[in-house]
Amino acid sequence: MIALKNLIKSEPSKSIPISIASENKTQLCLPTRAIDFIRKYPSIFEQFLPPGGSPARPHVRLTQEVLSIDEEEQSIYDRESYREDVANRLLRLVMFTRINKIPIHILDKLKWDLGLPYDYARTLVMDFPDYFEITPMKGSTNSFALELVCWSDELAVSVMEKNAKKGNVEYKKGMPLAFPLQYSRGYDLEKKVKTWVDEWQKLPYISPYEDASHLQSKSDQAEKWTVAVLHELLHLFISKKTDRENIFCLGEYLGFGSRFKRALINHPGIFYVSSKLRTHTVVLREAFKRDLLVEKNPIMGVRYQYIHLMNKANDQVKQTVTTNTSNVQKQSPRADEVGMDAEDEDATDDDYDHTSEDEDEDEDDDEDEDELDGSQNIGRGRTGRNAPGNFETKTPLRTSVRASSERRVPNMVGDRVPTPPPRRPDSRKGYTAAAKSPGRADHSRTRGRLRTEKTYPH
Repeated sequence: MIALKNLIKSEPSKSIPISIASENKTQLCLPTRAIDFIRKYPSIFEQFLPPGGSPARPHVRLTQEVLSIDEEEQSIYDRESYREDVANRLLRLVMFTRINKIPIHILDKLKWDLGLPYDYARTLVMDFPDYFEITPMKGSTNSFALELVCWSDELAVSVMEKNAKKGNVEYKKGMPLAFPLQYSRGYDLEKKVKTWVDEWQKLPYISPYEDASHLQSKSDQAEKWTVAVLHELLHLFISKKTDRENIFCLGEYLGFGSRFKRALINHPGIFYVSSKLRTHTVVLREAFKRDLLVEKNPIMGVRYQYIHLMNKANDQVKQTVTTNTSNVQKQSPRADEVGMDAEDEDATDDDYDHTSEDEDEDEDDDEDEDELDGSQNIGRGRTGRNAPGNFETKTPLRTSVRASSERRVPNMVGDRVPTPPPRRPDSRKGYTAAAKSPGRADHSRTRGRLRTEKTYPH
């Protein structure tokens, strides 16, 4: 959404044809067609026809709500304190590398997580010439890299070392530092694994800004240095998490290869890999407390405002679809044809469903996306975590016209389904008789056989 917003804002007219957004779908990483994505968020994007324009070529512009949030975002990027902070983050990332430079195409993958402006090469890098500069890559004229100009010993201090210096024990280089561990609820380590982790934590801590490539790649000491690099890298990100592919891409360039993958697998108490929305995200556990970031960042506050506006737009679209569906359901063509009265029409509302299957499927998809608290709709064949017997649904279970004309079929959601009564043994005829249940079933014996006449409540 922000990528499309920046594209629209970069145009002099502050609007673009929707066909332009469709052509740049891959660069914008749009999950659906551009026209569908724009219509999904009416609180952010506004579709219109320019004066004298063709109806076949509609344009899109930004709403006033998203423009106000964008102004707040730009004011944060223009703050001197924030610019120094993000420049320090970028400098520490470049100091990770052995040759003190990082390709621009890798940096573009991480600019969102670092909190860089979308045009950081022009608005940020040029303002810090004593930190870094953009130089062409060797052997290529079209590839560029961000190169370190001056090493900073003051910034080459990891978060683990800063926390150790705040403690009562005087910290010295090479001391064993233990990483904070936070396991998921119900996660238990085997005894031998727990023993290995305790011994691994006692190994000397090597700063990620030091070169420890001489260590054997499969040794425990090299693994602790790899974890230190990955731990410091996630601390540089304002969201304390990033896409797993970004981690692997940077790891290949830094020379870690598969060691980043092994570190994520062997240390679930330090890193957590989330797999939601078909994306694997690496999360630093210690940076969160009850799903909230411990370290506050102003840009993250602005992003939460964007998310709130997107959810607001989704609610508006969902409410419109629900309203249209309910209006269609209120119109009963069968009642109009045969001239039923109000009571007869209400009695057949559960037997006839005039909504189309496409509308039901779309509504189900929207409900699944919005079910963030784990609650589920029992009426759609799913089981909720509330108390059993809480049969609530928005739409009745559909039954066929043919079945409803023959007998009254009970609604599996709204009505109580008659359960068969308990059976007790009977030794006279060798058969099993059922206890009588008044109002639900009439049980009688006829020539040694059990006859059951079921009646359903209306």
